[in-house]
Amino acid sequence: MVFYENRPKLRIPKTILERAFDLLSVVFFIGSVGYLMLQWMSIPETVPIHFNAAGEPDEWGNKNNLWILLVIGSLMWILLSILEKFPHVYNYLFLTEENVERQYKNARLMLNVIKNEILIFFTYMSWVSTRVAMGDADGIGLWILPALIIVITGSIVFFIVRSIKLK
Repeated sequence: MVFYENRPKLRIPKTILERAFDLLSVVFFIGSVGYLMLQWMSIPETVPIHFNAAGEPDEWGNKNNLWILLVIGSLMWILLSILEKFPHVYNYLFLTEENVERQYKNARLMLNVIKNEILIFFTYMSWVSTRVAMGDADGIGLWILPALIIVITGSIVFFIVRSIKLK
């Protein structure tokens, strides 16, 4: 068993899959920023800032709030990207000298997937809130919150099971 103090600090280059996930979420983010900029003059001053469990808007605020979603999503993405570079500080179930590189890669990929899922969610919420404000949609739909929970929880469970198999 490798204890925290003795963990090696390996430099493991990002995989093609990690780069592809990053690129995909950044493209969605840039698209959402572009969409918001293009629609800005058409967006009413009051926009939905909260949705109830049925996906219907139940609180309204200034249209500048649409940028908050993108700022939060991008800040989380940046901070998690920084954390990705330090897999030796994560918690592991089974870390040995023989599996350290495999475990680091698995944990880093899990963090990469989750950070990109979060950014895509925040960009989606900005886009759909804009559409609701403009009258092009009634709400976010009943499925978005359960889908988010299932996707993120499913990702975590997948990578934990994978970590156990990699021991």
